[in-house]
Amino acid sequence: MNIVTLKNARDILQYSYDKCSLIGVKTGLTYEEMESYEALTSRFARLSDIIIQKIFRYFDTLNLESAGTVRDRINRAEKIGVIESADKFVEIRILRNDIAHEYKSETIYEIFELVLELTPILLKSVEGILTYSERYVG
Repeated sequence: MNIVTLKNARDILQYSYDKCSLIGVKTGLTYEEMESYEALTSRFARLSDIIIQKIFRYFDTLNLESAGTVRDRINRAEKIGVIESADKFVEIRILRNDIAHEYKSETIYEIFELVLELTPILLKSVEGILTYSERYVG
């Protein structure tokens, strides 16, 4: 697990989140505003992948857990105290999948709203990961 990569992904997501929070979600976004939201959704998806696919898997390996499903990894992360809510992380994972497969412009605004809503939870999880890593990984 690369802590520097995690922190960099967190920091760039925080930057995009702050920028898009000021813009707000409204119909008729300018091209520049749309570009900012595209960056936000991409960075959201990237950080969620790093956390769920790499870090949670790494913690499972350290704790001698079998691979299992994505939901299993998320549940175990909640159990060890890395995240507060497995259900919210399942929402994050579903949203990440929606971002990766969304091509309809009429639902893109819904995605933007959900990303704004769930980004603070994703960002907060990084602190839980760092705390757990310092305590148990070294």
